Amino acid sequence: MVSKRILVVEDDAQNSYLIQFILEKSGYAVEVVSDGEQAVSAMETAYPTPDLILMDMLLPKMNGYEATRAIKAISVGARIPVIALTAYSMKGDRERILEAGCDGYIAKPIDPETFVSEMEEYL
Repeated sequence: MVSKRILVVEDDAQNSYLIQFILEKSGYAVEVVSDGEQAVSAMETAYPTPDLILMDMLLPKMNGYEATRAIKAISVGARIPVIALTAYSMKGDRERILEAGCDGYIAKPIDPETFVSEMEEYL
């Protein structure tokens, strides 16, 4: 069985290490990029494409909102679930995230005990 591929878009080295560690330990193939531009580029050039994208919303160069919109505009990107990983939890943040094209939302800090099962809801 081929493992599911996850693209993690996260600029914080500690967060990306933890997420990658948890996902790989659970059998997923993981690619990590650190900004929105790299995420869009990975979607335009990567093969095979990821099965799911975990997107931080506060990123350098191109934020998660812009990157999600750009990914969803690419034909192959339109069918891939994008899940926001963010500490944004103010009133209206969830709605703005979903309006940008994200298919779901997981709050930071992530809970290592429940993170994989939360993410798998979108696969």
